[in-house]
Amino acid sequence: MSWRVWRERFKRVDSLFLRLFLLMWVTLVLSHLVAFSVVSPMGVAWIGQLSTQGASALPTLPSLPPGNPLSDRNDEAGRRPPPQWAPPDETAWPPDAVAGPDAGPRPQPRALWLDYVLRALIIGVGAALGARWLSAPMRRLAQASTTLSQELADGRDPPALDERHGTVEVRDSARAFNRMALALKHQFDQRNLHMAAMSHDLRTPLTRLRLRLEHLPEEAARAAGEDIRAMDELIDGSLAVVREQSTASPPLRLDLGALLQSLADDLVELGQPVSLTDPLPAARVCAHPASLRRIVDNLVGNALRYGGQARIALHVVDGQAQVWVDDDGPGIAPEQWDRVFQPWVQLPEAAGIAGAEGSGLGLAIARDLALREGGRLDLSNRPEGGLRATLHLPTA
Repeated sequence: MSWRVWRERFKRVDSLFLRLFLLMWVTLVLSHLVAFSVVSPMGVAWIGQLSTQGASALPTLPSLPPGNPLSDRNDEAGRRPPPQWAPPDETAWPPDAVAGPDAGPRPQPRALWLDYVLRALIIGVGAALGARWLSAPMRRLAQASTTLSQELADGRDPPALDERHGTVEVRDSARAFNRMALALKHQFDQRNLHMAAMSHDLRTPLTRLRLRLEHLPEEAARAAGEDIRAMDELIDGSLAVVREQSTASPPLRLDLGALLQSLADDLVELGQPVSLTDPLPAARVCAHPASLRRIVDNLVGNALRYGGQARIALHVVDGQAQVWVDDDGPGIAPEQWDRVFQPWVQLPEAAGIAGAEGSGLGLAIARDLALREGGRLDLSNRPEGGLRATLHLPTA
């Protein structure tokens, strides 16, 4: 029978139980052998007899050495087994059974303690090596699970675990993980496709609106044209973000100050009350341009909606670039800061603010994109009133 056939048959019964059983058995035998070789007066003399006597030279290994390590009277215990265990004809006992393997007195407490320590040490080393051996598949699973979200966020194929090697439990876990990863990849691709399709399809009604502007008065046509232009920019930004995530394009080294200046100029040109703190410090970051612009644009839009105006500032603190977006709104209670980052959440306090109607997605999208870019997004209330949204990004 070929080796491949034997290997396939063994894989059917290869399990954690079988490996643990074999490991415990080998470690136990090895601990007895080492302890006997070191403590027994015979020492390792039996090793020299292996070449001439073969396996029959192996010594008889008791499970534990005779004697009490807490007593110093082991020599007085005698050389023969207790009377209740002795056979009627004492000559029936072989020398090894009567006198012990070393045909001498029982070991002294010091030798007994050395025996126990050696056995414990060997078993401990075996347990440590065995734990590392048996837990290797779990470490690979943990590593794959850790990188899964980042791989999916970057548009790359998810990590795949080896389904052919390992115990039955390991192979089953690998197959389950790979199926889950592929299902998540499919869901991410479908989500990005739906977002791209929706953004693309919006261009058709916008084109019709442009044609109808010709029948409006000049002032109304100009205002409507600015709104259509803003919607076009939002669509372009959404498509750019989806394209960056789907094609796994690498991040670029950007001048963060120039990006903020460009965004603020565009909003001011549209008549929005947006200001940018000057001068801007030099700050370069590695990020996707469309995603980074979308983050700041969402924060500024949130400030305009709830605070009436937005003030953008840039600071560099301890190797971190911090983008501040301040407003003059009512602020948010600290216990609500985590809640407003959840999708579709709108606080009751915003209901009375004119023009503050929204979907509750701006901050959720901004935080998600910030995490994808290796940063984070925080909220705080300013002492002088209003809310401050802070984007933290590592400098490059």
